[in-house]
Amino acid sequence: MTSEAVPRLITIGETMMMVTPARAESLLVAQDVRIHAGGAESNVACHVAHLGHTTAWVSALGDDVLGHRIHGAIAEHGVDTRWVAFDPASPTGVYFKDPGNGVLYYRSGSAASRMSAATVADIPLEDADVVHLSGITPALSADCAALVEAVFDRIASSSRTTLSFDVNYRPALWKLDAAAPVLQELASRADLVFVGRDEAETLWGCPTAADVRQLLPEPARLVVKDGDIGATEFSTDVATGVADASAFEPAIPTEVLEAVGAGDAFAAGYLAALLSGAPTSERLRAGHERASLVLQSTSDFIVASTEPAI
Repeated sequence: MTSEAVPRLITIGETMMMVTPARAESLLVAQDVRIHAGGAESNVACHVAHLGHTTAWVSALGDDVLGHRIHGAIAEHGVDTRWVAFDPASPTGVYFKDPGNGVLYYRSGSAASRMSAATVADIPLEDADVVHLSGITPALSADCAALVEAVFDRIASSSRTTLSFDVNYRPALWKLDAAAPVLQELASRADLVFVGRDEAETLWGCPTAADVRQLLPEPARLVVKDGDIGATEFSTDVATGVADASAFEPAIPTEVLEAVGAGDAFAAGYLAALLSGAPTSERLRAGHERASLVLQSTSDFIVASTEPAI
């Protein structure tokens, strides 16, 4: 993207090089692997770009071959990467998908973990329609936590920008007792929150969507995802402060090949529909449709047959 206009969606967060078996088999036996760019926030930016909206991704990468490959791959999806920095002193992070056994991360000391409030100081976040972050970033380092705080503080003073926050709790990054209060406090300050029902139960002991809303009454929109059951959105009229409408949309029956990345896809489908002015049920449905695509692949990103391949 060459235009200097501010994209409608700006996402901020780490992206690593993802190594995954070419087929749905364990790393223990896999002979063939594929490598892709993989990161929650860049995934969202790529999906939303493919769905027809202008997007940007803000991050830092190592000034190494992996970093440059990631940068090129994300730019090829139509994402504005003008605010991505290359750090010659720190590496690009790497992670491995082990189908059926989770994910292995090698990201300690990565370039992205050295991001700070200064990273976004000169970026016109307030000119975007939506700024999207996740709960992964504050777990990367104290400087990254300060970056998130700076973004939240800035967007709080903006009347036009929606602050979107995906809780995205990663146990490998921080312990539950440290993560739970931080993620709750951040979620309470966002305009739009995505959280898994099981994730909320782990973090805060909330077994139902209604319990999550009781814990988090502040966001104008709260989306609670419940796996293959469906998703519920709670909303508050911003003008009147009157709560609380709710809507449920069932999930799309899907044969799951690999679940990692589906949450990012859901958020992207929802956000693209939000940017298009779609009503609640259509936003939730759009999230399910995007997630269903990714669930059928070992990749974090896959396009529909009706979209242009990059």
